[in-house]
Parts: sequence; structure tokens; C-alpha cells
Amino acid sequence: MNLNDVITSDNVDFTGIESPYFLIGLISAFENRFQAMADKSMKEISWKQFFAVICIGMCKEKPTLKELAEIMGSSHQNVKQILIKLEKKGFVRIVADEKDKRKQRIELTEYCENFCNKNDEVSISIMNKMFEGVSLEQIQTTIATIIQIEGNIKGI
Repeated sequence: MNLNDVITSDNVDFTGIESPYFLIGLISAFENRFQAMADKSMKEISWKQFFAVICIGMCKEKPTLKELAEIMGSSHQNVKQILIKLEKKGFVRIVADEKDKRKQRIELTEYCENFCNKNDEVSISIMNKMFEGVSLEQIQTTIATIIQIEGNIKGI
């Protein structure tokens, strides 16, 4: 498969692009398309805001801003802006840590939980359509590849 099979354009010649560059371009284009689709589907919050909600929900204990930024792979400043918007919309609360009052922790609100429950079926349907015809083995290989590349990035 080459880039022309994935992205059709009469104005761009993708022949001769080396596989690593092809992959990075494909990941970037996919992320943009996925974000646009997810933003349309969510309506009330953006994909990046929903991704923050997902990451908070995965944590065993309420994360700090620093911890959440690390999980999301984003800067402290970007995550702070996302959290400010989520807090204004009633999705999260930023609370003082019970043991160390200097730390602030992020918690999901009941409003957020209701939103997630209400949108669960839509999310499942979208995921099922996206991964139609993709085997578990392909997914696991992709995950392993991206984890390896991310590890390499951390070493740069």
C-alpha cells in the first residue's frame, strides 16, 4: 500500500516517499481527520477535552496537572488550558490534595460521568466502524510499533 491508496489527490505526488516519513505523515493526517470527526460527534466538548477526561478516568487516583500532562503527552500549559475549559463546562473540579495542600488534583464531576454514560453507545459505534476489518493482531502490532517509536523519541 502506498500513500496514494490512502489519500487521493490530483495535485500531490506521494511516490518515492520513504516508509518512515510516510508513516509519520499518515499518523499526522489521521490525527487531524480523527479529531475533526470526534469534534463533530461530541458536540459539547472537543476531542482533546474528551481525551483529557478519558486519561483522568484511567488514573487509579486523581492525577495532578503534571501527571495528566505526562499521560496525555502534552505540555503543562496546553493541559491547563484544556482543564480550565472543562472546569467551566462542569466536567472537572480541581481540588487540593488531602495530604499535600500545595498539590492540586483533578477529579471528574457527576455531570461528566453522566455525559460519558450518555455518549457511550455513540463512542462504541464509532470505534467499531473505525476498526472494522482490522484484526486484534494488527492493532497489537501497531500499538507495539508506536510504543517503540515513542520510546525512541524520548531518547532524542
